Amino acid sequence: MNTFVPPDALLFVTSDCPHCATVKRGLDELVRQGLIGKVAVVDASAHPERAAEHGVRTAPWLRLGPFTLTGAQSVSELRQWAEWASGEEGIARYVVHLLKLGEFQHAVAFVSADAQRLKPLLDILADTDAGIDQRLGVSALLERYADTPELRALLPQLAELSRDADHRVRADACHLLGLTGSAEALGHVEARLADENEEVREIAAEAIQRLGGTA
Repeated sequence: MNTFVPPDALLFVTSDCPHCATVKRGLDELVRQGLIGKVAVVDASAHPERAAEHGVRTAPWLRLGPFTLTGAQSVSELRQWAEWASGEEGIARYVVHLLKLGEFQHAVAFVSADAQRLKPLLDILADTDAGIDQRLGVSALLERYADTPELRALLPQLAELSRDADHRVRADACHLLGLTGSAEALGHVEARLADENEEVREIAAEAIQRLGGTA
């Protein structure tokens, strides 16, 4: 069980920003509710060096816990991100948020900052309601860790997903199991050679070849 820790917030504003005051009021409200620890506000125009340090290009720009958010945010949206700042669900939700915005490189940087953020990505692959763009984006993120200890650490979860009821999940799991480069993955992938779905069988065969086995 995850223990909620109120995240701190860093907000960059400008004098001509139409949404900055609304976001600031929302953050202050959440501080009073105990959902946010403290709020630091920086005028990007008066302190361009600090804005550059954080890569601020527009206002309002908000760092809330591990998340970076830009543009207008309602109190309810801020509350949700504050609640998601602790725990794996928030990591997955934020990556989906970035992928929907087309910010793949931002997602890459976010995951690269902490290898523990890889595991929650599997929840997106397991979500059969996730859009194809999201699934492809997550697969691309995980593929960047081919043959690394970080991806091999996910082998137990990938093995479980390879037995999922949905063939898309099984196919993705087989593909990623092949990318682990681990002999331990071989048995799980070989089991899918008799899968009822043709695509899963094909991807399993490709994964086995990559793992040095014989399909």
